Amino acid sequence: MNKINPWFVAICIWSLAPLLWQLYTSFSTSEALTMPLSEVEKRWTFDNYIQILNAEPPFWRYLINSTILSLSTTIITLILSIPAAYSITKLPTFIANNFKRVLLSAALFPYVLLFLALLEVARKLNIGNNLLALSIPYSALSIPLAVLLISSAFNDLPDGLDEAARLEGLNLFQRFRYILVPLIRPAVASTSILVFIFSWNEYPIALTWLSKENVLTLPVAIARIAGSSVYSVPYGAYAAATVLGSIPLLIVVMIFQKQIVSGLTKGAIKG
Repeated sequence: MNKINPWFVAICIWSLAPLLWQLYTSFSTSEALTMPLSEVEKRWTFDNYIQILNAEPPFWRYLINSTILSLSTTIITLILSIPAAYSITKLPTFIANNFKRVLLSAALFPYVLLFLALLEVARKLNIGNNLLALSIPYSALSIPLAVLLISSAFNDLPDGLDEAARLEGLNLFQRFRYILVPLIRPAVASTSILVFIFSWNEYPIALTWLSKENVLTLPVAIARIAGSSVYSVPYGAYAAATVLGSIPLLIVVMIFQKQIVSGLTKGAIKG
């Protein structure tokens, strides 16, 4: 029998401990978090989840808002990024490399420096408190990285594949639909997940764009959970909200984990 590497065990504990503590906190009473185990008679409770689910508006409303925003951002990003990535692969190598350097600089730019400018744009255009409008800056922030990942996947395709499809009489749309996009599906899947997670977790821009209670996204709604005073922090409610908010992401990642790994290794490393 192979021995378990202690470093592997240590890394697993280091990675899982915060998640397990968050889950434990979500099912614990407030007394259980501040007193020794032997002194707490009632340790386990569902009150934290009941409090979150019975809030007004109900917690599922924020889940729906984040889902709408993340899906719309992902769709817009893919619609714009796939043709852009394909176009870059058709450019001369020198020009394509310079384009990629610009895209890399844009992807690494700290977007939090833009949220005041974006707030002014929202005010001028009167598009605040609109989830679909918020997906526009989210898509703009996601496109540079998406183009880099997808263009690397296009570069991995055989050189004569596109030309052969063209000689068969397929137009550009048909080549995208039946040949090119299906072949780069792992890269598209991994890019979609990255964009979805970014949109789901983004906080500063959503905080400035959204003020109405019924359109808040999950991060903003969780941040508004507060106790009766600065000395009373509802750790259980916070933990329950974060656990519920993490479940959709975990489900999506588990469903598409093979495509994510394949896309990141083939589409992002090679090329």
